[in-house]
Amino acid sequence: MTERVVLAYSGGLDTSVAIGWIAEETGAEVIAVAVDVGQGGEDLDVIRKRALACGAVEAEVADARDEFAQEYCLPAVKANALYMDRYPLVSALSRPVIVKHLVAAARKHGASIVAHGCTGKGNDQVRFEAGIAALGPDLTCIAPVRDYAMTRDKAIAFCEAKQLPIATTKKSPYSIDQNVFGRAVETGFLEDIWNAPIEDVYEYTADPSVPREADEVLVGFEAGVPVSIDGRPVTVLQAIQQLNERAGAQGIGRIDIVEDRLVGIKSREVYEAPGAIALITAHQELENVTVERELARYKRQVEQRWGELVYDGLWFSPLKRALDGFIEEANQHVTGEVRMTLHGGRAVVTGRRSPKSLYDFNLATYDTGDTFDQSKAQGFIEIFGLSSKIAAKRDLAV
Repeated sequence: MTERVVLAYSGGLDTSVAIGWIAEETGAEVIAVAVDVGQGGEDLDVIRKRALACGAVEAEVADARDEFAQEYCLPAVKANALYMDRYPLVSALSRPVIVKHLVAAARKHGASIVAHGCTGKGNDQVRFEAGIAALGPDLTCIAPVRDYAMTRDKAIAFCEAKQLPIATTKKSPYSIDQNVFGRAVETGFLEDIWNAPIEDVYEYTADPSVPREADEVLVGFEAGVPVSIDGRPVTVLQAIQQLNERAGAQGIGRIDIVEDRLVGIKSREVYEAPGAIALITAHQELENVTVERELARYKRQVEQRWGELVYDGLWFSPLKRALDGFIEEANQHVTGEVRMTLHGGRAVVTGRRSPKSLYDFNLATYDTGDTFDQSKAQGFIEIFGLSSKIAAKRDLAV
């Protein structure tokens, strides 16, 4: 029986060439799988037909936008996930949903190998292969660009020699990955970390320095899930899409960061994630109102570890699953509405309300009606600081 390879297919030059390249290198039949996570671009059926024209024996396309938003982006919002306190895991979140569809296709078509188009230098090779190992430990992985030295020059030559139905136009100076949760841009002149990004780098966001009217938005949550925008019900996907448009129009969500890659190097990345940043900003503030102090403090530690696990490609790991349970529990009372002003590249919270609020006006006020018994504060402080006081006396006596 001829061996079969499932290929993560984007419809671009590299993965189109990879179909024939893999067939020649391994003698296997190739099944192309394209997954729509809101990256835009060509119609899925066009991509499917191109895969077949390039030599795939089967081609599958999946509209996974709602799945991606609900099962991958939403947990990131609940976790307030910002790698290195800034990056909302745009690319890292999309890899496990793609992996899930690749492994399902491998089972369906009797494939023993899964292929992807990543280089040997980035995080994505780890995310794909660690995810595949977790969901299909019997499957093996290959990466033509990494394993067979499939350079772009070789890919173009192969494309032209085989007369494949794909344009071999001059490559963009940037490497771009995008989905509904955001957009990642790297390489080109950005590799010099002294160079400032220029406006043509951006697509999801308008120039925040251009004067424009501010936009006020009301985001409603139930148990950490965004359920309404300005009082109108939305799905998670719709919430992201609408805030992408409105926050993006105000230049919100631009991130320029030198980040720590899993493979051990530092890389300069420019991100746009207007909807993600707006949602996380609103969610964090509603947590401030509804989550008890000690739980909130501990959750911040969990959020950092959760983000690192996802960034490192360990979405399907036991620790990630365990932390998911904690984050769900911590979100059970995160219900209410947050009002934000979107303007000048920032999402600024201006109001918050919740039926689950822990904010007690009568305890917080300094005016008449204050119910906080200040007479008890002195004794509390004496006992609270007692251990430090005893240690200080010892140290002063030395």
